[in-house]
Amino acid sequence: MMNDDAQLNDAVADELRLDPAVDASDIAVAVHDGVVTMKGSVPSYWQKVEAEDAVRRVMGVRAVANDVTVQPPDTHVRNDTDIAAAAAAALSWHSDLPGTVQATVSDGWVRLTGKVNSQFQRTVAENAVGHLRGVKGVTNEIEVMPQPDSAPDAAADYRTHEAAAQPVSWAAFNVVLERIDRRLKALEERQQ
Repeated sequence: MMNDDAQLNDAVADELRLDPAVDASDIAVAVHDGVVTMKGSVPSYWQKVEAEDAVRRVMGVRAVANDVTVQPPDTHVRNDTDIAAAAAAALSWHSDLPGTVQATVSDGWVRLTGKVNSQFQRTVAENAVGHLRGVKGVTNEIEVMPQPDSAPDAAADYRTHEAAAQPVSWAAFNVVLERIDRRLKALEERQQ
């Protein structure tokens, strides 16, 4: 396994080095039995996420321990109040999000809470705040609560389809034809 781990270590290091979304100059990797441990620092939370995604793309990686810390450059350091205000603005200005999502910030770490209708909205909220300057991490505690009226009534659709798929009862068909025939005859008699 030593040779496989060494090859995997090289492949992971190459993937990180070649990923344009990650400044991997301060990331070190170690591999043991296909488990990759990343240590070091990156300038933004989103680069930490991107670095982990890059490692997961490498064939042979069984698990990732992401011990990378976020150390924003001096020009990106912001206090929690500034980050909270930016997070609130990002969430409120995003057209795909309801007004039910809230952000709490502590030591640069954003905690998202609230309720949304879909996993898509939950992910959009995390992405919206994860890219903000000064954010060191995001904990997404948003609950997905699908609206009952937003989904079609699958059972009713199935019953309608089943009723339409039933074989035609010729006896019932004949009864309908007889009624139509009687009505036509009655109309003819009135017209004469």
